[in-house]
Amino acid sequence: MDQTTPNGQMPDFDPDSEHANAYQAFATLGRFLEEDGWYPQQMNDAYVYRMNFQGKNGDLRCYAQIRIEAEQLICYALTPIKVPAEARTAAAEFITRANYGMYIGNFEMDFNDGEVRYKSSVDFQDVPLEPYLIRNTIYPTVQLLDRYLPGLLKVVFGGKTPIEAVQEIES
Repeated sequence: MDQTTPNGQMPDFDPDSEHANAYQAFATLGRFLEEDGWYPQQMNDAYVYRMNFQGKNGDLRCYAQIRIEAEQLICYALTPIKVPAEARTAAAEFITRANYGMYIGNFEMDFNDGEVRYKSSVDFQDVPLEPYLIRNTIYPTVQLLDRYLPGLLKVVFGGKTPIEAVQEIES
Protein backbone atom coordinates (compact mmCIF):
# COMPACT_ATOMS: atom_id res chain seq x y z
CA MET A 1 0.00 0.00 0.00
CA ASP A 2 1.12 3.53 -0.59
CA GLN A 3 0.78 4.37 3.11
CA THR A 4 3.95 2.74 4.40
CA THR A 5 7.47 4.04 4.45
CA PRO A 6 10.09 2.54 2.12
CA ASN A 7 11.13 0.08 4.85
CA GLY A 8 7.54 -1.15 5.20
CA GLN A 9 6.88 0.54 8.56
CA MET A 10 3.96 2.77 9.42
CA PRO A 11 5.13 6.39 9.59
CA ASP A 12 5.00 8.14 12.94
CA PHE A 13 2.25 10.71 13.31
CA ASP A 14 3.64 14.15 12.60
CA PRO A 15 1.12 16.98 13.09
CA ASP A 16 3.07 19.10 10.61
CA SER A 17 3.24 16.46 7.88
CA GLU A 18 1.48 16.75 4.56
CA HIS A 19 -0.93 13.96 5.58
CA ALA A 20 -1.47 14.90 9.22
CA ASN A 21 -5.26 15.02 8.81
CA ALA A 22 -5.33 11.48 7.43
CA TYR A 23 -3.05 10.09 10.15
CA GLN A 24 -5.27 11.73 12.76
CA ALA A 25 -8.30 10.24 11.02
CA PHE A 26 -6.81 6.76 11.35
CA ALA A 27 -6.35 7.32 15.09
CA THR A 28 -9.94 8.59 15.36
CA LEU A 29 -11.18 5.55 13.42
CA GLY A 30 -9.37 3.18 15.78
CA ARG A 31 -10.79 4.89 18.87
CA PHE A 32 -14.31 4.86 17.42
CA LEU A 33 -14.14 1.17 16.55
CA GLU A 34 -12.82 0.27 20.01
CA GLU A 35 -15.37 2.39 21.87
CA ASP A 36 -18.24 1.16 19.68
CA GLY A 37 -17.44 -2.51 20.39
CA TRP A 38 -16.12 -3.56 16.98
CA TYR A 39 -12.93 -5.22 18.37
CA PRO A 40 -10.82 -4.02 15.44
CA GLN A 41 -7.54 -5.61 14.41
CA GLN A 42 -5.12 -3.44 12.49
CA MET A 43 -3.84 -5.18 9.40
CA ASN A 44 -0.06 -5.37 9.03
CA ASP A 45 1.62 -2.24 7.75
CA ALA A 46 -1.62 -0.73 6.46
CA TYR A 47 -4.15 1.88 7.48
CA VAL A 48 -6.86 -0.77 7.59
CA TYR A 49 -8.81 -2.32 10.45
CA ARG A 50 -10.44 -5.74 10.14
CA MET A 51 -13.58 -6.54 12.16
CA ASN A 52 -16.52 -8.93 12.23
CA PHE A 53 -20.20 -8.10 12.34
CA GLN A 54 -22.89 -10.52 13.45
CA GLY A 55 -25.97 -9.64 11.44
CA LYS A 56 -29.42 -11.17 11.53
CA ASN A 57 -28.66 -13.02 8.30
CA GLY A 58 -24.99 -13.91 8.56
CA ASP A 59 -21.52 -13.26 9.90
CA LEU A 60 -19.84 -10.54 7.89
CA ARG A 61 -16.15 -9.77 7.59
CA CYS A 62 -15.56 -6.02 7.56
CA TYR A 63 -12.74 -3.64 6.74
CA ALA A 64 -12.36 0.08 7.44
CA GLN A 65 -9.55 1.74 5.50
CA ILE A 66 -8.12 5.23 5.54
CA ARG A 67 -6.70 6.21 2.16
CA ILE A 68 -3.98 8.52 3.44
CA GLU A 69 -3.18 10.53 0.33
CA ALA A 70 -6.83 10.92 -0.70
CA GLU A 71 -8.16 11.56 2.83
CA GLN A 72 -10.98 9.08 2.42
CA LEU A 73 -12.58 6.47 4.66
CA ILE A 74 -13.76 3.34 2.86
CA CYS A 75 -15.76 0.65 4.64
CA TYR A 76 -16.32 -2.81 3.21
CA ALA A 77 -18.51 -5.69 4.37
CA LEU A 78 -18.01 -9.05 2.67
CA THR A 79 -20.52 -11.85 2.25
CA PRO A 80 -19.68 -15.14 3.97
CA ILE A 81 -19.76 -16.97 0.62
CA LYS A 82 -18.18 -16.61 -2.79
CA VAL A 83 -20.53 -16.90 -5.72
CA PRO A 84 -19.80 -19.99 -7.86
CA ALA A 85 -18.81 -19.22 -11.46
CA GLU A 86 -22.06 -20.59 -12.91
CA ALA A 87 -24.15 -18.21 -10.75
CA ARG A 88 -22.14 -14.98 -11.24
CA THR A 89 -24.27 -13.61 -14.07
CA ALA A 90 -27.46 -13.98 -12.02
CA ALA A 91 -25.68 -12.56 -8.96
CA ALA A 92 -24.51 -9.59 -11.05
CA GLU A 93 -28.10 -8.92 -12.13
CA PHE A 94 -29.24 -9.14 -8.50
CA ILE A 95 -26.51 -6.69 -7.45
CA THR A 96 -27.36 -4.28 -10.26
CA ARG A 97 -31.04 -4.34 -9.34
CA ALA A 98 -30.22 -3.89 -5.64
CA ASN A 99 -27.82 -1.00 -6.37
CA TYR A 100 -30.40 0.93 -8.35
CA GLY A 101 -31.73 3.58 -6.04
CA MET A 102 -29.18 3.04 -3.26
CA TYR A 103 -28.39 6.34 -1.58
CA ILE A 104 -25.37 5.29 0.43
CA GLY A 105 -22.83 2.86 -0.94
CA ASN A 106 -23.08 0.02 -3.41
CA PHE A 107 -22.62 -3.69 -3.96
CA GLU A 108 -19.58 -5.00 -5.87
CA MET A 109 -18.67 -8.45 -7.14
CA ASP A 110 -15.30 -9.73 -8.29
CA PHE A 111 -16.09 -11.80 -11.37
CA ASN A 112 -12.75 -13.60 -11.02
CA ASP A 113 -13.40 -15.24 -7.65
CA GLY A 114 -17.06 -14.50 -6.83
CA GLU A 115 -16.39 -12.26 -3.81
CA VAL A 116 -19.36 -9.99 -3.09
CA ARG A 117 -19.07 -6.96 -0.84
CA TYR A 118 -20.85 -3.78 0.06
CA LYS A 119 -18.87 -0.54 0.11
CA SER A 120 -19.55 2.90 1.58
CA SER A 121 -17.11 5.78 1.74
CA VAL A 122 -16.68 9.36 2.81
CA ASP A 123 -14.21 12.00 1.71
CA PHE A 124 -12.88 14.08 4.61
CA GLN A 125 -10.30 16.09 2.70
CA ASP A 126 -9.17 19.12 4.70
CA VAL A 127 -11.64 18.47 7.55
CA PRO A 128 -11.29 16.24 10.62
CA LEU A 129 -12.89 12.79 10.39
CA GLU A 130 -15.53 12.94 13.10
CA PRO A 131 -17.01 9.86 14.82
CA TYR A 132 -20.47 10.56 13.39
CA LEU A 133 -19.02 10.34 9.86
CA ILE A 134 -17.47 6.98 10.71
CA ARG A 135 -20.75 5.73 12.18
CA ASN A 136 -22.69 7.01 9.15
CA THR A 137 -20.30 5.18 6.82
CA ILE A 138 -19.83 1.85 8.57
CA TYR A 139 -23.36 1.10 9.77
CA PRO A 140 -25.09 1.41 6.38
CA THR A 141 -22.38 -0.86 4.97
CA VAL A 142 -23.11 -3.76 7.29
CA GLN A 143 -26.86 -3.16 7.57
CA LEU A 144 -27.48 -3.10 3.82
CA LEU A 145 -25.35 -6.17 3.15
CA ASP A 146 -27.12 -8.02 5.95
CA ARG A 147 -30.52 -6.94 4.56
CA TYR A 148 -29.80 -8.08 1.00
CA LEU A 149 -27.77 -11.22 1.85
CA PRO A 150 -30.79 -13.59 1.97
CA GLY A 151 -31.83 -12.46 -1.51
CA LEU A 152 -28.36 -13.01 -2.91
CA LEU A 153 -28.29 -16.49 -1.38
CA LYS A 154 -31.71 -17.30 -2.87
CA VAL A 155 -30.48 -16.26 -6.31
CA VAL A 156 -27.20 -18.17 -6.03
CA PHE A 157 -28.43 -21.33 -4.29
CA GLY A 158 -32.23 -21.22 -4.08
CA GLY A 159 -33.54 -20.86 -7.60
CA LYS A 160 -35.02 -17.36 -7.25
CA THR A 161 -34.67 -14.92 -10.11
CA PRO A 162 -32.82 -11.68 -9.36
CA ILE A 163 -35.96 -9.60 -9.84
CA GLU A 164 -37.99 -11.84 -7.51
CA ALA A 165 -35.30 -11.70 -4.83
CA VAL A 166 -34.94 -7.91 -4.92
CA GLN A 167 -38.69 -7.37 -4.97
CA GLU A 168 -39.08 -9.64 -1.96
CA ILE A 169 -36.53 -7.58 0.00
CA GLU A 170 -37.78 -4.16 -1.07
CA SER A 171 -41.52 -4.78 -0.70
